[in-house]
Amino acid sequence: MIIDKNLLDQLTAKAKENPRLRMNYDLRDSVDDESQRMLNAIEPGTVIPVHRHAGTSEDVVVLRGRAEELFFDEQGNETGRWLLVPGSDTPAIHVPMGQYHTCRSLESGTVIIEFKNTKYDPETTEDLLHKR
Repeated sequence: MIIDKNLLDQLTAKAKENPRLRMNYDLRDSVDDESQRMLNAIEPGTVIPVHRHAGTSEDVVVLRGRAEELFFDEQGNETGRWLLVPGSDTPAIHVPMGQYHTCRSLESGTVIIEFKNTKYDPETTEDLLHKR
């Protein structure tokens, strides 16, 4: 598979049509692959709830556009914010296991690639932060 402009454009078009303003594309070779590798087209206005992953870290690389990664503590206080831009000093970030975080799109056409050690399981993968 080649990850090229055509694929990114198609994914962005689907994200723009989706009410959630995002669309992912699974890069794993089979469902038996226990990792998570995916492209995620994220448009401005999409809401990715603040969450953490109990069993894995996460790496986020911006392939196109501009995104912002935010870290939070257990009380919902922001503890860090990074602008991620391809070709810049910070095109990617490593999110440690257990770190509350979210990602925001700052530009239409933004596409990120995400890597995790475990495949997505809605029952155990994400722990949403509910502000107290």
